[in-house]
Amino acid sequence: MAVPRSAPAAEHTHPAGAAGTVRGPRLEWYPRSIIAIECVGDLDPCGDLVQNNTQTPRRTTRKGNVLLFARNFFRHPRMLGSIVPSSRFLIRQLLQPINWARARVIVEYGPGVGGITAEVLRHMRQDATLIAIEMNPDFVRYLRGSFADRRLRVVEGSAESVDEILHRFGYTRANYIISGIPFSTIPAALRERILRKTCDVLEPGGAFLVYQFSTRVLEDLRRIFGYVARRFEPLNVLPAHLFICQAVTA
Repeated sequence: MAVPRSAPAAEHTHPAGAAGTVRGPRLEWYPRSIIAIECVGDLDPCGDLVQNNTQTPRRTTRKGNVLLFARNFFRHPRMLGSIVPSSRFLIRQLLQPINWARARVIVEYGPGVGGITAEVLRHMRQDATLIAIEMNPDFVRYLRGSFADRRLRVVEGSAESVDEILHRFGYTRANYIISGIPFSTIPAALRERILRKTCDVLEPGGAFLVYQFSTRVLEDLRRIFGYVARRFEPLNVLPAHLFICQAVTA
């Protein structure tokens, strides 16, 4: 599994004058020269490794994914932020801080055509749950038709309702929440509600893993969460800013 450790290549930021500690272990990125060992299975009661093979193959091509994504970008550019789905470089960096053995409940905001979704399912425990919250009905239909995995719950709705959606499936908190929704184009009041609810529903030691194509949301992340680690991924199209956000207690 990916074990948090020192990451000198990442920048750590806190609000000016803020004091306190992270609720649980503080997460950082590995240096780029270190390869994380990821958990791709679970231990059964006898201690044997059980492969996470509950995911069925996706039935569409990458070309089809890109075309669907691009069509929706031109229809709703403020909702997507990029004309193409996330690259494997971005996905690898974004998910690196996750402790897969610990993660029982993961939420994804704006999964789009499921590039990150597929990678999360590939590494998740068999008894874990991934709740994907998507507002675009085209993407919702695509995701529901492309994945036959009992651990995945695709919800048509807003990240603003994350607390209600978690309750719907019998949960009150999430270990990790992943997001690529373009916060810089979301109205300020809605952005505030989403970020505050996200902070509220994270387990102690949990993290909000974010990628953006600008740093405009950084001040809001610092103010609401307290601890923010940063990394830049230049190999994505567009180049992306990545953030690990964790709540700080006084």
